[in-house]
Amino acid sequence: MTKYFCLVAGFLVLAAGWQPGRAQNKTASRTLKVKLNYTGSGTVDAKHKIQVFLFDSPDFSQGNAMPIAMEMASAKNGTVTFPEISKSPVYVATVYDPSGQYDGQSGPPPSGSSLGMYSKQPPQPDPINIDEGKTVEIEVAFDDSAKMP
Repeated sequence: MTKYFCLVAGFLVLAAGWQPGRAQNKTASRTLKVKLNYTGSGTVDAKHKIQVFLFDSPDFSQGNAMPIAMEMASAKNGTVTFPEISKSPVYVATVYDPSGQYDGQSGPPPSGSSLGMYSKQPPQPDPINIDEGKTVEIEVAFDDSAKMP
């Protein structure tokens, strides 16, 4: 679990320098829908959101890639959509800050934030392949077992 935490935390350092906006080509037609399944003890609502980060490289898990997009969900079982993705494959990581203060851009998540990623075998992130013109739906399940120190 420590290895998983270190890899996920690596991307968060890079996310701190990320600026919002689409770094993607508007002519692309790939769409990703991410269904969240947060089973941790925190309250998820309009003031305590889950951030979902999209990357175009698995190197985010080692702190070597910037997110290409971010969306937020206000429910434990919420769904976020990333339209017009220009590259495939992509990778997904999540952050939940129980204090509700983390905005996904102002530095690394605070201590105690829960972390997750799309992966069948953590700590290795799994690629999400999306053919042009298609929509792919995935589920990301996470809890409070991986947290920022």
